[in-house]
Amino acid sequence: MEREALAQLLESVRLGEMDVEEALQRLRELPFEDLGYAKVDHHRALRKNFPEVIFCQGKAPEHVIGIINSIRARSSVVLATRATPGLYAAVAAEVPEAAYHEQAGIIRLGEFKLDPASRGSVLVISAGTADISVAEEAAITAQAAGCQVERLYDVGVAGIHRLLAHLELLDDARVLIVVAGMEGALASVVGGLVDKPVIAVPTSVGYGASFNGLAALLGMLNSYASGLVVVNIDNGFGAGYFAAMLTKM
Repeated sequence: MEREALAQLLESVRLGEMDVEEALQRLRELPFEDLGYAKVDHHRALRKNFPEVIFCQGKAPEHVIGIINSIRARSSVVLATRATPGLYAAVAAEVPEAAYHEQAGIIRLGEFKLDPASRGSVLVISAGTADISVAEEAAITAQAAGCQVERLYDVGVAGIHRLLAHLELLDDARVLIVVAGMEGALASVVGGLVDKPVIAVPTSVGYGASFNGLAALLGMLNSYASGLVVVNIDNGFGAGYFAAMLTKM
């Protein structure tokens, strides 16, 4: 149950429009609902101001559908990450209103709405076109959390003039997310150009010596640029979520 819905419920009790027993019935599944195969954390929206997000990888389609139905009964927004086209087809057959962001691998229910508490925009930058899937996971997550999101893709260090042509866009952003594979150098470059928080996302894109993103991860962790933090390899969701938090502080 979202904060706004809970506040309305309590106000209804205060005004005498709803009795205590009915309110208790409405709240019976807080803090979580046990579906047998999953314990859905409905209290998370109260603690974090954003409902539980479903990580689909490894889950059976019927389990994903069950968790989606549980969350959407109490929330205006549902996100399911790492969703394949095949999984989306199964979900859409049961939940026709579900939307699919294929590049991001995200299933979504509910519309994007700007959160008044979110100040400024999140700029998502990718080093290469091959990094866009992770960048889109970050972008869609931040949008779902109520942020204004801008995108700047394929501006890696192999052609740094492509980035420098958009310095105004960098300056206008409140938080920047930099997504890069190979050696991950773009995050350091951006971190040296701006006075805003930079969230670096290493990707598993690269040749053999990139070790599935480990080279980019270590390069970003060893960055000399100040004001830069690093999330795990391919963790666009974590970056988008953290960026949304920063815009509301």
